[in-house]
Amino acid sequence: MSDASGRRAGAWLVALQFLLLAALAGSALPHWNRAAVPALAIALATLALAVGLAAVKANRPGNFNIHPEPRAGGRLVEHGIYAWIRHPMYSALLLLALAAIAVAPTLPTLVSAAALAAVLWAKSSLEERWMSERHPGYAAYRARTKRFVPGLL
Repeated sequence: MSDASGRRAGAWLVALQFLLLAALAGSALPHWNRAAVPALAIALATLALAVGLAAVKANRPGNFNIHPEPRAGGRLVEHGIYAWIRHPMYSALLLLALAAIAVAPTLPTLVSAAALAAVLWAKSSLEERWMSERHPGYAAYRARTKRFVPGLL
């Protein structure tokens, strides 16, 4: 894949990511009733927030962007939450998708969450290709960490 086609693919993946997040919100929010929100949904959303904040703390704004192509001059972050998983921001989004399923276990929510997982897998794969090209230490980092879930995936 050329850089130009990779950038186009990355732009489509970003658009799909936001479309699917909107679909998840659209399918879960109508079911959101404060008195009846499952404890599991609250726990997953809280964990998503913690993972997202840990990612921002370790990888300061300006070193990352929403597109899978790394920023020019960006550095490889291997500390904090990045010592365990390579894509904690995507992990946070997947946790939010699971929270949406806990709130509204409907077919549209399940399909949107599964599609989001596929998009984030594709987006992270593209990002990892570029990270490997730009950071000589990325292969070793990749070998000792998981993509989304510490010790599992």
